[in-house]
Amino acid sequence: MQLLSQFLKHQKTDEQLVELINTLMVACKEIALQLREGELAGVLGTTDNTNVQGETQKKLDVIANDVLKKLLLDNPLVAGLASEEEDDPVPGNPNGRFLVTFDPLDGSSNIDIDVSVGTIFSVLEMAPGEDPALHKTYLQTGRRQVASGYVLYGPSAVLAMTTGQGVNFFTLAHTGDFILTRENVRIPPTTREFAINMSNQRHWEPAMQNYIGDLLLGSDGPRGKNYNMRWIASMVAEVHRVLTRGGIFSYPWDGREPAKPGKLRLMYEGNPMSFLIEQAGGIASTCYAPILDVQPSEIHERVSIALGSSEEVEALLSYHCTDK
Repeated sequence: MQLLSQFLKHQKTDEQLVELINTLMVACKEIALQLREGELAGVLGTTDNTNVQGETQKKLDVIANDVLKKLLLDNPLVAGLASEEEDDPVPGNPNGRFLVTFDPLDGSSNIDIDVSVGTIFSVLEMAPGEDPALHKTYLQTGRRQVASGYVLYGPSAVLAMTTGQGVNFFTLAHTGDFILTRENVRIPPTTREFAINMSNQRHWEPAMQNYIGDLLLGSDGPRGKNYNMRWIASMVAEVHRVLTRGGIFSYPWDGREPAKPGKLRLMYEGNPMSFLIEQAGGIASTCYAPILDVQPSEIHERVSIALGSSEEVEALLSYHCTDK
């Protein structure tokens, strides 16, 4: 069995990046412990606060965010961080090398019903002369990520991560170590599973409505095969299923807030997950272009997302190619 740090060194991963990843994992272990205690630790339920997105914060949203902030800012390699739960970037060491963006607890609406949630992270390098307190410093395309991943807190805690050399899974052992459990993860190119919030169907673009409509027709429709629908309402859990056995996950644009491309955030969810998906042989798209090529214009920017098995995402894109 290989420990996470041993595996990264075997891959000849940059030593400073390994140190940063180790700091992230210390934070995730603490979050996993808080989640395991649940109501016994008084961490369930909501606060009286809302985040920059206007969403009511769960107690564990705040706890997870504080844990990550404290540990990352104590690391001299961290120049600054940006969180889904923070209005503005938080500067760290002005001589630091890395910028870290994260969603401290994705899927937090599931906390109180004990369904899987997770932490998503992305690592960028700060350009010389930039100011880690400024929003513009973080506005890099997803292609510039040096690492990304998530820790899924489920029946077991699993780290899925890439440093640009494929995707690997590590499971948190009772010893407190993340141990390699699946190497070079590859997404099957074909699938019979899709995940989408069907309650929003009436608000989607015609292209997305037509695509999902044809999936629902199954073997009687133009796709010629039956599909199963899945929906967990936790992006970490949805992406983990895709990485594990294939599928397509989408949270598309809809007409309720036309100025917002989607619900999910580019910097904290779209880019890190897309890096993983592409590294595992899948496709991650806005339904019109690769997510990793999107040039962010602001730090809390939203993006429409369709990702997963390559042949199925290509089929979805074919419905959209004539729509705009």
